[in-house]
Amino acid sequence: MTVYYTLTFMLLAAEMVTFCVLVAPLPHIVRKKLFHFLSESPIIAKLAYGVKIAFIFIAILFVDAVQRMWRVTAEADLAKSSGSGAQDVRAETNMAARKFYAQRNTYLTGFCLFLSLVLTRTFYILLDLIHTQEEYAKLKNEVRHYVLFEQSQSLTKRKSGKSPKGDQAKQIEDLKRQLAAAEEKAKDYDIVKKQAQQNAKEYDRLATEFNAKTGNMSNKRKD
Repeated sequence: MTVYYTLTFMLLAAEMVTFCVLVAPLPHIVRKKLFHFLSESPIIAKLAYGVKIAFIFIAILFVDAVQRMWRVTAEADLAKSSGSGAQDVRAETNMAARKFYAQRNTYLTGFCLFLSLVLTRTFYILLDLIHTQEEYAKLKNEVRHYVLFEQSQSLTKRKSGKSPKGDQAKQIEDLKRQLAAAEEKAKDYDIVKKQAQQNAKEYDRLATEFNAKTGNMSNKRKD
């Protein structure tokens, strides 16, 4: 295998390892740090730029490998249709080897390109998922803080607003009771006053009658 196909195979192996790392069940914190490093590191950005250039050459190798595979397949079909004997067996073996190498190079470059597309798409999907989870966590924290703030506000309103109202209600009830008691006392006083006036009138009347009778009896004794 030539040097460029060896490098292509090494790149394919690196893509397979990277894909396994990306889809591995890592903890959320580790995955977030890893993806932030891969998406924000300038070194990774330069490396990704060089890999993109390498994929352009791999695409050219893929096209060349496909054309060579078609040509070798056509030559193999032509060789099978013509000739026989020992030379034909050696030629057929050589042709099978060429066909195998052409197919190998085609599959190698094709899978390398295909896995690069899958790897890129998977990376950006997982990166969007991490950003979405971060936004969700932020919104969840904001909602929780808002709920706690509303609860604290309601508690402060209860402590500052409703308790004085309760005290005022108690004071009003006490004042009403005192007013009712005072009114009852006033009524009792009026009743006692009326009774005293009536008793005084009755006493005056009885005293007048008594004086009148006693005065007449004393006059009769004098006579």
